[in-house]
Amino acid sequence: MVLPKRLARFNRIFTNRVLGLLTPRLPYFGTIIHNGRRSGRTYRTPVNVFRVPEGYVVALTYGSDSDWVRNVLAAEGCELVTRGRTIKLTQPRIVHDEKRSAMPLLVRLIIGLAGVTEFLYLQPA
Repeated sequence: MVLPKRLARFNRIFTNRVLGLLTPRLPYFGTIIHNGRRSGRTYRTPVNVFRVPEGYVVALTYGSDSDWVRNVLAAEGCELVTRGRTIKLTQPRIVHDEKRSAMPLLVRLIIGLAGVTEFLYLQPA
């Protein structure tokens, strides 16, 4: 079970506007900058993001069918703003991992309660 779509809509309208101001600088947070598949419009999506040896990983708390994930997959990449830096990322791939092995222990426990098992891996360009 991933988080409900109603919560995603609420977050998009309210929470993301506040978090969007903080995530570019906080550790373990970032903002994914991506373009809409049909509109071409630029979007900014706050995420929890973690550095891994091959690049970066994002826990897909609303599942892999979220619009922002589909946009990143269709464009074959995005930009990530984290800790005050902008990084171009490519080669997005979704990984199903029941053990949540790329996540830090505390995050692994929290997202485990929500049933999150899908992750988006991205490599620096």
